[in-house]
Amino acid sequence: MKLTVFGHWGGYPLKNDGTSSYLLEEDGFKLLIDVGASAVSIMQNYVDPAELDAVILSHYHPDHVADVGILQHVRLLGNHEKRLPVLPIYAHEEDERGFSYLTMKDISEARTYHETDTLEVGPFSISFLRTIHPVPCFAMRFTANGKSIVYTADSAYQESFVRFSEQADFLFADTNFFKEMAGKSRVHMASVEVGRLAKLASVKKLMLTHLPQNGSLAQLKNEAAAEFDGEILLAEKGLSITI
Repeated sequence: MKLTVFGHWGGYPLKNDGTSSYLLEEDGFKLLIDVGASAVSIMQNYVDPAELDAVILSHYHPDHVADVGILQHVRLLGNHEKRLPVLPIYAHEEDERGFSYLTMKDISEARTYHETDTLEVGPFSISFLRTIHPVPCFAMRFTANGKSIVYTADSAYQESFVRFSEQADFLFADTNFFKEMAGKSRVHMASVEVGRLAKLASVKKLMLTHLPQNGSLAQLKNEAAAEFDGEILLAEKGLSITI
């Protein structure tokens, strides 16, 4: 599996960057995970939006879905050699208004996933875990060809992440706070909590994402490293990881 970062900031993007959006590829299949602010502009440096095979959304906060409409319109109005297939966009229905925007006639089609589902999308088998967040949000575990990648999406720390992430080859996790916020948030995780999760779950590699705009990212990484002695990456635009 290959993961490419298009956006990695939490809440809003810094200039020339984007919020949560990641491309997961396997066996030629291209799955876009979340479609945050600037995702479509950034992705065109790495892949033609016309080449996407499917999209999956964790929740409907703007920093994860801001460019859904832009993606629909670039597929509608772009200079394509032939008519594109309808793009499936997988999401939960617990926000009816958000879900309703995912279908555009002849362009995209909303498809529902549920917490207890094991979803088959192209080569990927995807399972879900409800997170701790102000709106319904789901972490995802992607498995293909014997490898597993876990995306926490947005969440405060919860013990159920450990089993959900167990022995994952790669974990990319919401790391929006420094260590002084550990145990104090019901919205996002702190650096030391993410490091502890990676250690307890015995994951092979960790990437910190949904990053804070203020403070030292080197410090954020060092705080996570105090808990986890495996490889730790800081998400950045264009970063590509092959698992």
